[in-house]
Amino acid sequence: MYDAEVREAALAAVRSGQSISAVSRATGISRSAVRSWRDGTHRSRSSECPRCGPDPSSPATATEYAYLLGQYLGDGTLSRGRGNVWSLRIACADAWPGIIAECAAAIRAIRPDNTVSRLRRQGCTSVTARWKHWPCLFPQHGPGMKHTRAIVLEPWQEELVAEHTGEFLRGLFHSDGCRITNWTPRKTAGDTRRYEYPRWLFSNKSTDILGLCSTSLDRLGIAHRFPRPDTISVARREAVATLDRVAGPKH
Repeated sequence: MYDAEVREAALAAVRSGQSISAVSRATGISRSAVRSWRDGTHRSRSSECPRCGPDPSSPATATEYAYLLGQYLGDGTLSRGRGNVWSLRIACADAWPGIIAECAAAIRAIRPDNTVSRLRRQGCTSVTARWKHWPCLFPQHGPGMKHTRAIVLEPWQEELVAEHTGEFLRGLFHSDGCRITNWTPRKTAGDTRRYEYPRWLFSNKSTDILGLCSTSLDRLGIAHRFPRPDTISVARREAVATLDRVAGPKH
């Protein structure tokens, strides 16, 4: 994960008398990595970046990655820190602690050696993990808000999403989706009564992300429409039932 120059600089700082914690804060390298270099117990990780080798491949944990990709496109960001280490942050509403746990589990499955932290903010929790290669797994990263730039999947991502469409949709709807109960007046035997029905909504300002969601719904035969330019609605009974099975409850 780190080249020899980075390791040697960290070890030089330790030899100069700096604590492992101080070196970790200054470089962005985990304390466990600095300690293993100091003690000579470091071993190469089995979970290195699958995209940087001579034969790039998709992440081995494909289902978790498809879910996390949906979460990232909805409420995820990447930011570069010290030592060219990137932080992946997925903002999750505190109203859904189960989704926070699922998001953390997906990151941990992809990066089992990394620390997954939770940063509490008002009304939400950012699930965060640091790694130099997050941009390799999420090449949609770029300057500015997602809706101000093109969001296009790489061919390897398209293949993975096509194979794990349900998990991708699950991530999208767990981030920017909601399941509500609509109602409409209906006349029955001369009386006007309140008729209630469930409905899924997915809202996003990016037309590209909306298109990815729509294409995935089509792939699973889930009928939907665009009541507004930035919103997808799934309201037909059989379509809602299918999406219920795919996305599961927000919990």
